[in-house]
Amino acid sequence: MKTREQIYGNEAADLLRNIAMYKTLTEEQACRFYPGKGEAIKNLLAYLSRQRRIYRNPQNSRVSADATCDAKVDAGMLAAVWVLLDFIESVEYHSVGEYPVKICFFAGGELYEIIHVPQGQEVMMNHALAGSRDAPARRIIVVDNPEQIGAIHIPDVSGFCSVGAGGNAQYYTLE
Repeated sequence: MKTREQIYGNEAADLLRNIAMYKTLTEEQACRFYPGKGEAIKNLLAYLSRQRRIYRNPQNSRVSADATCDAKVDAGMLAAVWVLLDFIESVEYHSVGEYPVKICFFAGGELYEIIHVPQGQEVMMNHALAGSRDAPARRIIVVDNPEQIGAIHIPDVSGFCSVGAGGNAQYYTLE
């Protein structure tokens, strides 16, 4: 007979890493990191919450490293995580990025960056990302409103997307 540690050990450590790294996730996001294991991850979230290793907010179905993280949610990061989860089955590695990059990940041998451009911050982000880099990544730009896309002039953009309240991402490309 296997112990809980043998069954959930790898998922528990990885789940704690994801929650600590991204600060706050919805329960659905936490489950989608592990395709086909949704119920097991929900049970693991409940277990980790009872152990006080994570904070679970029943009002908004979010899990956080602690209660202070849930109080100051980064909406751009939550949107970027939804985008990452659309690629999760082919993702080899993922991590938070350095500003202005929210998340960087490897998939299919390519480096991707997910960047959130808040409404009204297009010009600032254009300037912040105008410089050249040694190893260009493929950039996915998350916008609050698709009307922002015309004002964004950032190099190496593979596509744009907007993320709805339920986590559904709508993808766009320039013609």
